[in-house]
Amino acid sequence: MNRQTLMMTALLLLGLEGTLRLFHVPDYLFPLPSQTFATLWSSRWELLQAFQETTTMALIGLALSVVGGVFLALIISLSQWLRAGILPVALFFQTVPIIAVAPMLVIWFGFGGPTVIASSCIVSFFPILASSLKGLESTPKAMLELFKLYRATPMETYLKLKIPFAIPWVLNGLRISLGLSIVGALVGEFIAGGGLGSLIDSARTQQRVDLIFAAVFTSCFLGWLLTASFDYGQNHFFRRWMK
Repeated sequence: MNRQTLMMTALLLLGLEGTLRLFHVPDYLFPLPSQTFATLWSSRWELLQAFQETTTMALIGLALSVVGGVFLALIISLSQWLRAGILPVALFFQTVPIIAVAPMLVIWFGFGGPTVIASSCIVSFFPILASSLKGLESTPKAMLELFKLYRATPMETYLKLKIPFAIPWVLNGLRISLGLSIVGALVGEFIAGGGLGSLIDSARTQQRVDLIFAAVFTSCFLGWLLTASFDYGQNHFFRRWMK
């Protein structure tokens, strides 16, 4: 996060603090930013534990979606028949709201981690599948013809040509799925318990609006942290390796 972003965020928070005080907005409707930060500090250990749990569940779900999405993309890319049969089904499941599926996940997997992981995986799966498939299909025709000229086997074509060309597309899908995996994990935690989602739901029943805002701020920080870590790794390791 650069200096300009920090300054703009600070100005927005100061402006919000002043506006809420000026119009005497009740705390149970919208807590002051200073009150939210005070709650962040006073409940820091509870928030940290929930933060760690949500992070773990989101990353496991994301990892499963990466493995499943890339593998399914490889299968679909083998023939147009497989593409026509599998891709519409995957697209259909992507359009179903996860909040509608979450109760069924509890029935299938029970309360706790498995349901949260499944929710995170379902939400983050399709962007990786779509990006991986697009990358596999973006291989230049001239390169494919060259491999055919040298009588490369289908396996060699995939390993030495198609997959390397698809890696940037996979990374783009992964970046999109980072945020979605957190959303899926939070939805799963609302239903199955645990992590920041359960903390937000519990604070709601207690009318602890300040704790709700503190937990939401923590989840936003989680999204920023994962995205920033991914960007750092992509810029400092992957691009150097590609060179």
